Amino acid sequence: MLVLASQSPRRAEILRQAGLPFTIRPAVIDETPLAGEKPQDYVCRLAEEKARAVPLAAGETILGADTTVLVDGQMLGKPEDENDAVRMLEMLAGRRHEVLTGICLRGNSGCIRDWASTSVWVAAMSRAEISEYVASGEPMDKAGAYGIQGLASKFIEKIEGCYFNVVGLPIALVYRYLRR
Repeated sequence: MLVLASQSPRRAEILRQAGLPFTIRPAVIDETPLAGEKPQDYVCRLAEEKARAVPLAAGETILGADTTVLVDGQMLGKPEDENDAVRMLEMLAGRRHEVLTGICLRGNSGCIRDWASTSVWVAAMSRAEISEYVASGEPMDKAGAYGIQGLASKFIEKIEGCYFNVVGLPIALVYRYLRR
């Protein structure tokens, strides 16, 4: 049985769409980056901490995941407030950024950690468009302050890599390890 160590409705929806049965046991951890930590190491560490934060029963596999947005070497997590969301969207507008998601599959025989990266190009956005989007509330619980699958979709010009990674779970990568 697969156990999702996350409260993310987007990760749960991806697993449902892929036809993978699972249960949810949310993990609560400190998501503060460590000094000098590389983005790939950060998302993998948090994914593993989430997978280790929930109890594991015989025959279960715990799935932890964490996503961050990387622009100009800076990691963008979830915005703290509306002003932070505006700041992030202004950084992303009219340019390319990377979305990194770390995964950890924890079973009785140990852990597997990996990560995926997707390049995303965002169209130029006016101040009014950014303000309207932030006022919708959608950016507030998403890394980088946007959801590719929602209202922000109209601003996404192109992606290179896994779409589901940008939503929050690189499902093909997860499934590749689950098949083992």
